[in-house]
Amino acid sequence: MTGFAWGAFASNLGWAAATAFGVMAVTFAVAVRKGVHRVVDIAWGAAFAAVAVVTLAASAGEGDTARRVLVTVLTVIWGLRLAVHIARRSRGHGEDPRYEALLDKAPGNRNLYALRMVYLLQGALVWLVSLPVQAAQYAAPSVSVLAWLGTAVWAVGMFFETVGDAQLARFKADPAHRGRIMDRGLWKLTRHPNYFGDFCVWWGLFLVACDGGWAPAAVSVIAPVVMSLLLINGSGKRMLERHMEGRPGWDAYVARTSGFFPRPPKKR
Repeated sequence: MTGFAWGAFASNLGWAAATAFGVMAVTFAVAVRKGVHRVVDIAWGAAFAAVAVVTLAASAGEGDTARRVLVTVLTVIWGLRLAVHIARRSRGHGEDPRYEALLDKAPGNRNLYALRMVYLLQGALVWLVSLPVQAAQYAAPSVSVLAWLGTAVWAVGMFFETVGDAQLARFKADPAHRGRIMDRGLWKLTRHPNYFGDFCVWWGLFLVACDGGWAPAAVSVIAPVVMSLLLINGSGKRMLERHMEGRPGWDAYVARTSGFFPRPPKKR
């Protein structure tokens, strides 16, 4: 007896997929109308929040109520904060250079190529990465210390992500910093406080799922692993650092500052 509602969880996988792809479909329609596909970045966090809320509704009467509410609230806070931050950062800007470069490779219709290579892919990733959020809500055992440990790890991630984003925004807003490398505040400790924050958020949510027993842990462990690979070796750290290479001061910053996990800067 695992205390895990396998049948209900299997049904929820379908609801979660429909939600994730539904958010991406609406976003695609908005992007085509506006002529700018960077709006999909706003939908990333919002899609996770939507999946969490739909799962909360679908899991009524199945899992532990405290864990269901806890994991939903944590996910919604993270997802909506990220969506609002990206919306503010994107205001008044044209297409993201990443998407411009991708769409330049389109063999035919650019919008259909974007639908296939961006929106459907991101919808699938939302479904996969949200597995801990889904699984945690179908576990019956009562909340224990592991869930609160996961919440603490999530809180560390939110701190790094929120404070790091705010520090970078203030730095960029000052014209005197144009062309300079941000190396202050949390950016002294790691070159990517926002990506490290995401890393902690999703491992924290996985710990909340693990609090429900081996079953939710087993079905969702792939999610934080995939997110970690994306952040470190995929579209996160690696892609951004390629973009930053060659800028004045970048090599010195790399030499003294951790590439991901925070630590004091090396002395020159």
